[in-house]
Amino acid sequence: MNRKSWLFSRVLLVAAVVTLLGCTASRSPTEPEVTASLSGTLDGTVTGVVQTVNATLLRCTPLPYQVVRQRVGSGGGVVKVGPHKLEIPRGALKQTVTITAEIPSDPVNSVRFSPEGLRFSASAKLTMSYANCDQTVSLPKKIVYTNELLSILEVLESLDSARSKTVSAPVDHFSRYAVAW
Repeated sequence: MNRKSWLFSRVLLVAAVVTLLGCTASRSPTEPEVTASLSGTLDGTVTGVVQTVNATLLRCTPLPYQVVRQRVGSGGGVVKVGPHKLEIPRGALKQTVTITAEIPSDPVNSVRFSPEGLRFSASAKLTMSYANCDQTVSLPKKIVYTNELLSILEVLESLDSARSKTVSAPVDHFSRYAVAW
């Protein structure tokens, strides 16, 4: 096999892997997220790395849909929505903002905060309940940052309190968050 044919077959292989990994619409929200990254060199060599995010969304009995709107300013505040709460410290916001916290009625515990992309000067503390979730999973729970399709984008450093069935993590921006293990 000549170099051109070899390179072409490698590019096709990498393209096939990326295409297969990109088809996540049929993925259940509780399956592990798979990601791929590609890199190339000046001589035409293409390499790929496939990795799995080390978290799985926890299955839960859906909570009723709820939305809360609250104004929070530079003095900080606490936003409660259903069994979840967000504690914003003094000085984390430069101006008063109307915060919307929404619990979608899904088979996972998640909360969506807006305005999307809002950033804090100091981390806020998000505490999420998992009292309505699968109690057979004995591994520590985590809070994860997700997209709207509940694909896990990042696992946050979390503190699990099995006694109160809550998990807490610092957050520095608004988006959608969920409970995972």
